Amino acid sequence: MSTLDSPLDSPPDSPSDSPATPAPELAAPGRRRFSMPAFLHNRRALVGLVLIAVVAAFCFLGPLLYRTDQVTVRLDLADLPPGAANPLGTDASGYDVLGRLMTGGRSSLELGLAVAVTTTVIGTLYGAVAGYLGGFVDALMMRVIDVFLAVPTIVLLLMMVSMFTPTLWGIILLLSLLSWLGAARLVRGEVLTLRTREFVQAARMMGGTGRRIVLRHLVPNAAGVVIVSGTFTVADSILTLSALSFLGLGLPPPHADWGTMLSAGLNSLYDGYWWQVYPAAGLLIVTVVAFNLVGDAVHDALDVRLDQP
Repeated sequence: MSTLDSPLDSPPDSPSDSPATPAPELAAPGRRRFSMPAFLHNRRALVGLVLIAVVAAFCFLGPLLYRTDQVTVRLDLADLPPGAANPLGTDASGYDVLGRLMTGGRSSLELGLAVAVTTTVIGTLYGAVAGYLGGFVDALMMRVIDVFLAVPTIVLLLMMVSMFTPTLWGIILLLSLLSWLGAARLVRGEVLTLRTREFVQAARMMGGTGRRIVLRHLVPNAAGVVIVSGTFTVADSILTLSALSFLGLGLPPPHADWGTMLSAGLNSLYDGYWWQVYPAAGLLIVTVVAFNLVGDAVHDALDVRLDQP
């Protein structure tokens, strides 16, 4: 706080330097503005958006057009190869693989998006407050993050899911509580740089409160870091759920996700049942890559700045 008070308390050198005149000019430089033309002309953005749209339509609209029973076990239909009745065959429990890809992908996307939104909000507010206040408060808030980061996330996840019966919302809550730390550190570092900029000083001279400065000036200017972190969180959460499911600690049957399909399919891969592994692996890879492509493109579009005076 003291680093911002001293420049603002000094008297102006001349009448032309009065706070009322330069404030609008100082508030503009440094603001990040989203450039839609730059985003739409980015090939990575187009490829990523198309892939996400196709995967989302496949997972959410597909079950409405291609109805299958993903609850009843049919051992008489187990391990059938792809055919007219089952385009991607069936698995060891007799579930239609194509239908299971749709329902499993829906769980994966819901988890990834929910965790990304939750961690982005928590991490952004926490990091922005810590970076703006600075000093002892910042040091204390960062030590809290260091304590959580000292324990490996995968260890905490394995402990919690082994103690309690995993549910989709339970895993979302658990991943949200463990995933906001990185976003908070990124935003805090960005705010530490932004809080000394002229547009922040101008906002303080115009009587802006700390809450207004954080929410209206610092957080929007850290949008590039926030959104890119959120898109990566979607991909990381989907991979984490897949890893837990692969280890047998994911969603219990009859619920499914792509990790569960990979774990179950690997047991049959050596018997030649490739359709139980490769489709799920391919969708998982495509989805993660698509969100990463969009994240990079959004960062480029948000990083367009006005020319410095």
